Amino acid sequence: MLKAFQRFDQLSEVAAGPAWLKSILIHCCYDHGRAKARRPSQVDFDEAERFSLYRKIAYEDPFPYSDSLHLDFLQEFGREDVRAVLMRLPLLYRTPLVLVYMEGFLVKEVANMLAVPLGTVLARLHRGRKLFEKQMWEYAEESGLLRKDAR
Repeated sequence: MLKAFQRFDQLSEVAAGPAWLKSILIHCCYDHGRAKARRPSQVDFDEAERFSLYRKIAYEDPFPYSDSLHLDFLQEFGREDVRAVLMRLPLLYRTPLVLVYMEGFLVKEVANMLAVPLGTVLARLHRGRKLFEKQMWEYAEESGLLRKDAR
């Protein structure tokens, strides 16, 4: 409404007012959507930093009577499961993870590809790994990869 009021002098015919207001509203929505798309998604890093997949597995003990608890957990994930977990990550963190750990690029090469400083790529890799661990656990819970009798 503020934009309409600021541009009220541009309204030539009063009868066209409703369509004119609707047009302004639609353009405001588009502008808001474009601005939102340019911003990276917000991630709670404090929660991700405190999360430890290894501690969570040891505490929850989803595979009782296992001598290799962490390996048993990881073996539950197939290729499609890993891909699904990766797709949950924000693109900002997914890209360096895929380039370094799946495609085999050096961190320095990834920094050049993404045109960001080396330290930025290292920070994104660290945060991306932590987010990946957290998402792995959540995906395992949602997908039933954890044994029910462990709870």
